[in-house]
Amino acid sequence: MKPVVLVVDDERIVRDTLDALLGMDYQLYFAENGVEGLALALQVLPDVILLDVMMPKMNGFETSRQIRAGRLLADIPIIMITALEDRDSRLEGLRAGVDDFIAKPFDSMELLARIQTITRLNRYRRIVEQRSQLEELHKELLISYHKTIEGWSNALDLRDKETEGHTQRVTQKCVEFARAVGVGEEDLEFIRMGGLLHDVGKLGVPDAILLKPGKLTDDEWKVMRMHPVYAYQWLAPISFLKNAVDIPYCHHEKWDGSGYPRGLSGEEIPLFARLFAIVDVWDALSSERPYRAAMPKEEVVQYIRAQSGSHFDPALASKFIDMLSQSNEENGK
Repeated sequence: MKPVVLVVDDERIVRDTLDALLGMDYQLYFAENGVEGLALALQVLPDVILLDVMMPKMNGFETSRQIRAGRLLADIPIIMITALEDRDSRLEGLRAGVDDFIAKPFDSMELLARIQTITRLNRYRRIVEQRSQLEELHKELLISYHKTIEGWSNALDLRDKETEGHTQRVTQKCVEFARAVGVGEEDLEFIRMGGLLHDVGKLGVPDAILLKPGKLTDDEWKVMRMHPVYAYQWLAPISFLKNAVDIPYCHHEKWDGSGYPRGLSGEEIPLFARLFAIVDVWDALSSERPYRAAMPKEEVVQYIRAQSGSHFDPALASKFIDMLSQSNEENGK
């Protein structure tokens, strides 16, 4: 796309000369005085304005001041083409907001070089500004996404009072665990989102099953075990969450292949889900529930060690136990 140049000059010969000189490489617009130039500038938003000084209705200095006074035009570069070469005229032009000067009669090569330089710099500045705006919009969009995810998570916690607070705890612990085993900071955000959404599929499970106080029947278990599939069906089409869906979809898979929904085994199970499975069980056993007391920490560790190689990735289970031990030592426990 050609850069847009607005020429504001009351001399026809100057306009024709500039048309011949610039017409091949620039999209040109012409005005015969400052009033027309200002109105046209608001319409076309040029990349640069070539402005004469001595014009009827509104001279170049006043035109420049008016351009600089408006929000839409304030940053457009102005090159003043003038026969006035005295110091006072140039100072007045600078005070009016002019960026550069070309003396009449102008040298065509010098004018081309000035326009090329100033349009290139202006285009670069606009690109930088647009990039900054896009980055800001991206940040705002991410905040909105995260708030939505947290809302879904809170909705599930409110629905199932027995596990209230579980989601926030396991998410925080899983991020800590992932960082300890060397997961990069960028991936930690996916783990955080996956953790917050790990049980979102339970929103598709009827209350009569999800909140049933007694033991579930075989048919009810079949329905309950569909919640990772529901989570995948809801989340996988959302490109923003494609790297976070492993936890909601696979955190009930087991190292020996006896888990659900797909019966994955070993390293077929995504790393994030293997990390989360350990943390999920650790929190469930360590927390008070209406139907049982929290298990002592030592017994929880023993259980995780016993399930290493069957339920849990043995290498990760060992690292998690080491992390808990180190944390207890640091806390003096």
